[in-house]
Order: sequence, then structure tokens, then C-alpha cells
Amino acid sequence: MKLKYLLPIVCFTLFFSCSTDDNDDTMLINEVENLQLIKTIENGDQSIELYNEKGMFETGYNMISLRIKDNNTNTYVEDATISWMPVMQMPTMQHSCPKSEITKAIGKDTVYQGFIIYQMTFEDGSGWSLTLDYTINDVDYSVTETINVMQYENQNTASFMGSDDSRYIVALIAPKAPSIAINNMKVGLFKMENMMTFPAVEDYTIALDPRMPGMGNHSSPNNTDLTYNSADHFYYGNLSLTMTGYWKLNLKLLDASGTVLKGEDVTENNESSSLYLDLEF
Repeated sequence: MKLKYLLPIVCFTLFFSCSTDDNDDTMLINEVENLQLIKTIENGDQSIELYNEKGMFETGYNMISLRIKDNNTNTYVEDATISWMPVMQMPTMQHSCPKSEITKAIGKDTVYQGFIIYQMTFEDGSGWSLTLDYTINDVDYSVTETINVMQYENQNTASFMGSDDSRYIVALIAPKAPSIAINNMKVGLFKMENMMTFPAVEDYTIALDPRMPGMGNHSSPNNTDLTYNSADHFYYGNLSLTMTGYWKLNLKLLDASGTVLKGEDVTENNESSSLYLDLEF
């Protein structure tokens, strides 16, 4: 082969090789993009990374993403089974809170996710610990670490005793970014079976009456009560917000037979329900 033909082939080969390497680099996927690291928990040969949108735990609903890093290979585990137990240590007792199972995040290879609903915290954010139990290649591991849970600025969760002598927890999940519109409202409702177990409550009704206390306590049109969705075990309804400002979301909890377990109607003589959540935007 003549040299004048050999050189273009070599140049083309080098160009193609470089281009392929560049493409490989650009195709690397960051599976925690748009999430912020809350905490890294070290456990010997593994590091467990906890993420969410804010980079912190707060009272109320927390959607959490997790990754387990193999410290020996500097790679993330793609096939693990994980469970957790959040515990708050009180002066005379300890308790947990509502939580989900941990599952592989849809469309992700190394990310697992679930939610925890912290119903309370101390002023400095202390008091909580998180235990993670996980299995990799049939080997079981466990680690417990203290965590900080900060108080959310509004009442996005409420813990209360119902007239049936059962303790419930209700937590606001959506809207996360309220607007002047009919917003999709989503809440979680849980019942305390014991100090460590809080299963979701099925087939109740949560009556909704939003009011603006600073504006004559007026309400808004086109709200709907929240009803149970068996697909994801949450409650959904319509929340109509007609202007910006502080809104108190007055609630009444009714069981499957229609008996009111907590909360009252808002009337001229009763400005708010004893059961409520609130938001401001």
C-alpha cells in the first residue's frame, strides 16, 4: 500500500478512537442528579449515601434515595436488599414513625428509595437515629447512626388521638409548590399499632376546608375531600387556592362508616378545626 493511502487510514482510525472515548465519557449517567447528599454512613467495607431534594431531613414527609458503595472497589452495589428503622429517643421511651419499604428506584441501577415521615423532633434537630439492615451476596449487614431532623417551617404533619382511642398521623405530601389554581392535594394517613409500627390506614375520608385566617377566614371554591387510593395507599383530593398567603387546611377524619374521629366544621363560631395542616406561598 502506498504511503499516501496509509496516512488517511491511520488518521481516521485515531479520530474514530478518540471520538468513541469522548462519547463514552458523555454517556456516563449521574443517577443522583438533582439530589443533594444528606449524610454518608460508614460501615466497614461499605458506605451508605442518603439523598433527597433538600439535603436534609425535616419533620413531615421525606422521600429518600440511597446508594451503597463498596469501598474496596469504589463501585456502587446494584443488587441489595435494604430495610430501615428510624427511632426517636425520648427521655422515658422511644418510638419510630411511618415509613415505607425500600425498593429499587425505577430506571436506576444503583439507587434505592423510600419515604420516612418524622412526626416530631427536638429544637436542635437531635433525638433520632436510623438503623439500616441490608444484604449483599447473601451476607447480612447492619449499621445504626444518629441523624438530625429539623423542624419544618409549617405544620405539614399532625399526630393526634382519634375518638376511637387510636393514635393517627397525617402528613402533607403535595402540593410541594402550591399555586393559585386547583392543586392536587396528597396526604398520607397512618395508625400507630405500637411504638414501632405505623401501617397506612385504608378507606377512610379526610374532609377538607381550606381557610385564610388573615383574610377574614374566607374559603375557596371547588375543593374536594380526600379519598383513599389503593394503588399507592395515599389520599387524594382537590385544594383550591385563590391567592397567595397563609392557608390553614382544616380537616376532619372520618372512618369507613362515616364516624368523625377527629376534627370539626368551620363555622362563624368555630374559626378552625382541631385537626389541620397549613401552608404558605
